[in-house]
Amino acid sequence: MAEHYYTQEPSVQSNRQVIRVSLRNKEFKFYTDAGVFSKNMIDFGSKLLIEHMDIPSDSKILDVGCGYGPIGICAASLEKTSDVTLIDVNQRAIELAAENAKLNHISNIKLLQSDVYSRLESGQKFDVILTNPPIRAGKEVVHSIFSGAVERLKDGGSLWVIMQKKQGAPSALEKLKSLFSTVEEVSKKKGFKIFKAING
Repeated sequence: MAEHYYTQEPSVQSNRQVIRVSLRNKEFKFYTDAGVFSKNMIDFGSKLLIEHMDIPSDSKILDVGCGYGPIGICAASLEKTSDVTLIDVNQRAIELAAENAKLNHISNIKLLQSDVYSRLESGQKFDVILTNPPIRAGKEVVHSIFSGAVERLKDGGSLWVIMQKKQGAPSALEKLKSLFSTVEEVSKKKGFKIFKAING
């Protein structure tokens, strides 16, 4: 079976590069590498989520499945008063995200190699959870991100999810509706949908 980005320690040979991109009217640079998601450019789904995500001031933010960090790093740059935590199962992705935080002069950020929420502190809660979920890891993993968010969000906190229609957006919406009392479709474009689920 071919190795993919949902791997703890990618063995595929390193092939680093730097990409440059404008997000929310700011210029960013990111190191990327083989063995991480969307290594040649920031994928359309992540860009769409970044475009629409609402990052409150003085908040605690969690980026689940952060890859090399564009969503979480952009969130941290939008609100310097917020604390942003980036988690990913992929060690290479986390190392890249740490370098990318420094590269873009972002300091209000923490990074943790974690299989979904497993290595977060007990009882640690967030105002916002952001995820472009790892579709290749399978529906069970994707839905565990949703169900785990219920425990990890403060009352009134929000989970933001970007999904492609053909990669499970309809079933994702049903799962979110079974877990959260309020679920709205924030945006849809080119077959992608952004769902926002409110806790409490």
